Amino acid sequence: MEEVKQIVSSIKNGNIAPIYFLTGEEPYYIDKIAEYIEKNVLTEEERGFNQVILYGKEISIEDIVGNAKRYPMMAERQVVIVKEAQHLSRSIENLVSYSDQPQPSTVLVLCYKYNKLDKRKKLYKSIKKSGIIFESKKLYENQVADWIKKSLHSRGYGITFKAANLLVEFLGTDLGKIDKELEKLSLVVPKGIEITPEAIEANIGISKDYNNFELKKAIVERDVLKATRIVSYFAQNPKDNPFVLTITLLYSFFIQVLTYHGLKDHSPKSVSSALGIRPYFVTEIQAAAKNYPMRRVSEIISNLRELDVKGKGVGSNMAQEDLLKELLFKIF
Repeated sequence: MEEVKQIVSSIKNGNIAPIYFLTGEEPYYIDKIAEYIEKNVLTEEERGFNQVILYGKEISIEDIVGNAKRYPMMAERQVVIVKEAQHLSRSIENLVSYSDQPQPSTVLVLCYKYNKLDKRKKLYKSIKKSGIIFESKKLYENQVADWIKKSLHSRGYGITFKAANLLVEFLGTDLGKIDKELEKLSLVVPKGIEITPEAIEANIGISKDYNNFELKKAIVERDVLKATRIVSYFAQNPKDNPFVLTITLLYSFFIQVLTYHGLKDHSPKSVSSALGIRPYFVTEIQAAAKNYPMRRVSEIISNLRELDVKGKGVGSNMAQEDLLKELLFKIF
């Protein structure tokens, strides 16, 4: 993310703001900026007396202000990092008196995850004048594969299209979780190598042949034998292949197919824009629409809703194996 690079670059160049208010739905970038400040603003010798970590659950705004107003000891500045600051949402506006006149020798970092400051309130306007407000936005699922590619490129690796999407399908959109798995890969795969599904299977434990990505493909192609093999594997490995992920992915996919049927313009560019997917996936949607007419897709969506409820134990106590068998029966 360009804004993150700019913040880090400014700090490297010595342009350090007195307040960093890090907010938003994606915790990954909030943690990365806070971690960079924690490790780089002060020297190792200075941190002992001049760096403090506070937690929003355990403190008040008065505690933050008290720590922020202290003078550094034998150093140019001090760093005060408040993690889980979102727990102070009811009283956060009380920080405005400090943000109006922040201590020049203090770097105050507030990690305000899963929440946002009201732009109409005084605190937002005050911090905007005296410090930096960074909003960390959640990536859409169709953006995560590109993020993986860029992240690996910065570490000196390439990755195949299928491998990147395999990671997204298995790990979802949690960038922190994905980053940990990429770190594992970078420890065992030589630099300069293109990461393949085989490398992921060998080092992360995600099967390149038995996953939701391949199940969806088998359903699109109406390959009953392949789909049956995959769900049998899921039934034998339920912890690694939770039913809720399978049903969610297929439900979202058939919603896209239904939307496709309702479009007047079926050109790849128009479909890509309307469904919010990369052009590569349009072919898969088109193939599914050919094999599953609109009325049939509507029936499948209704069946998937019922199975989702059963899978959550509402009015049913079916084992995952039976849920998966019924899933294929309802689709095919």
